[in-house]
Amino acid sequence: MSISPRPPRRHRNPPADVTGLVPTGLRVSAALAWRFMVVIAALYVLIWLAGYFSHIMVPIAIALLLAALMAPGVERLVKLGVPRGLSAFLVLVAGIAVVGGLLTFVIIQFIDGLPQLQQQVSDSLHQIQDWLKTGPLHIRQEQITNFLSNIIDSIQENQAAITQGAITTATTIGEILTGLLLTFFILIFFLYDGAGIWRFVNRGVPMRVRNRVDVAGRRAFGALVSYVRATAAVALVDAVGIGVGLAIVGVPLVIPLSALVFLSAFVPIIGAVLAGTVAVLITLVTNGFIQALIVLAIVIAVMQLEGHVLQPWLLGRAVRLHPLAVVLAIATGLIAAGIAGALLAVPLLAVLNAGVKSLMHDEDTEPGDVDVLHQDADTIPDEGGQQDTKATWEQP
Repeated sequence: MSISPRPPRRHRNPPADVTGLVPTGLRVSAALAWRFMVVIAALYVLIWLAGYFSHIMVPIAIALLLAALMAPGVERLVKLGVPRGLSAFLVLVAGIAVVGGLLTFVIIQFIDGLPQLQQQVSDSLHQIQDWLKTGPLHIRQEQITNFLSNIIDSIQENQAAITQGAITTATTIGEILTGLLLTFFILIFFLYDGAGIWRFVNRGVPMRVRNRVDVAGRRAFGALVSYVRATAAVALVDAVGIGVGLAIVGVPLVIPLSALVFLSAFVPIIGAVLAGTVAVLITLVTNGFIQALIVLAIVIAVMQLEGHVLQPWLLGRAVRLHPLAVVLAIATGLIAAGIAGALLAVPLLAVLNAGVKSLMHDEDTEPGDVDVLHQDADTIPDEGGQQDTKATWEQP
């Protein structure tokens, strides 16, 4: 049996390289597109994880803000020879005493001014009712009574939903109290061993870039310290200015409204405007239209002072952030995480701004040359060069 030989194998020509046939612009666009998609996907995962662990992330962020506010006091006591643990304890006790005293004073003032507010609201409602009957609308008493009855009937019909909302509110209050306790616990360790915690985190960075990351982290925390100081100063000026105006006009609950202005001013640009709007509405209900216009003029004047003097002078020197970037950051934080997101968006932007600038332009600086607690935007390196200062936040 004979075996026929195999036919000769035909060698195929190798496929031609078609890369050169694709236009350069299309290749560059495709490369940028898939990299952009990877970055967006990574950011989405990070934001989702932050939202999933929000009950932990928000207390950590608030504790970091409070640590930035209290750390200079701790360092000052340490320089005077007080042990670090005792310094952290004293600053915490002083902070709790100040906040607790202010809250107690605000609550007492609110309780004392509530009867006057109720009386003025009642008088204003009677005036509105008389105007509806005798004014150009000529609404009859029966129509007003039916309108009020419909409101009461609606409340009674939705009593279950209102009760469920109250239960949800109680649960939220419990979560807030738990978050405050966790914030206080984290704050203790940030004040006592913040530098040690940062060194431990920095050990996960490769050795060849560890110094640069260390410097960037110190720059970022220094920017946060400057931001908190400047924001507290701006908030105090807003609260005093609007509070004095309210007192002159004779608006009730001056102290609680001033406290609201102070707290809301920690959300730049938007917070003080919202608090001023509340003050104008309360004045409109309790004191009348003319006084409300006066309070509106006072709020606008304070906002102009903040926008044209305080913000450029204090916040502009503390952290170089464009107003548009601030507004967009607040809007993004509000959409992503509500009030907490609006509160933390601008500090996060300031930290990222200082950290990224340091990583890009601060190659030769040693960590010990960075002044963490006495830094402003002029000491953060930029394309024009770098500036170094002597360190004041070091631990053995």
